[in-house]
Amino acid sequence: MNTLVLTKGVPDFREGKVSFDEDGHLERGKTPTVMNPNDKFALRAALQTKVRHGGTVSLMSMGPPGYKEVLQEGMRDVYADELYLLSDREMGAADTWATAMTVATGIEKMEETPDLVFAGFKSADGETGHTGPQTNWCLDWPLVTHVIALDIDEEAGRLRAKRLVKGDVEEIETVEADLPAFVVTDPEFEPTYRKAKHRLKHKELREETQQRAENYEDIVTVWDHEDLNLDPDYIGLDGSPTIVSGVDPIPKAPSEREATTVTPDDEEGMRNVLEEMEPFAAGD
Repeated sequence: MNTLVLTKGVPDFREGKVSFDEDGHLERGKTPTVMNPNDKFALRAALQTKVRHGGTVSLMSMGPPGYKEVLQEGMRDVYADELYLLSDREMGAADTWATAMTVATGIEKMEETPDLVFAGFKSADGETGHTGPQTNWCLDWPLVTHVIALDIDEEAGRLRAKRLVKGDVEEIETVEADLPAFVVTDPEFEPTYRKAKHRLKHKELREETQQRAENYEDIVTVWDHEDLNLDPDYIGLDGSPTIVSGVDPIPKAPSEREATTVTPDDEEGMRNVLEEMEPFAAGD
């Protein structure tokens, strides 16, 4: 069972980490990059599949050379075997459609077609949730979204998944799809390792991956647009039909805040802290 996880780097939007220029544009070079938080759920789904069914897990990302560190982080999380980075200037400033076409081409170039491709629900910097489904549209595979649990029938070559349906009410439906398939995980996805052999396998994979993750650059495959035989007119900024009319920067918090220091031996101060917290503990 061979799986692939799509991941990307996003700006670290924690307070004090984001840098904007005088025009309000995000300065990515001055803002730390972290793995997209929603991709963590896709990683967990891929790891569960590897633990239960064996095989390999690969990671793929599109972005600048610095995204290699994002792949390393993912490798530690999912105990990946192979890493792929799609990277050159022609791919820069792509919208979701140009990104999807590039990533789908990267998937098709892999030596062995994955049985499953996992993607996160949406990215923290775009919030569209388009890239995963659009990539799948290019591949023309079965697509299952909002997945919260899954298992594989290897003999039948089918995926069985539970997915969250959100509408007037929240309900869970069970669906099946032939492999290869594309899975978009929901933030409510929780991996399960009920069998002792699965828990032992999880531990073994964690231990054997540590050294490989330290030397991750030795196993990163980097492809540019020429390697993928992609026309620059159809990727990156030139191939992006989306037009962004404007971006509102994240408002900055006040540079100075009032703070009161309370020590454990300050009975009156601790009493005041408790009085402040009590309404919130009650749900107010």
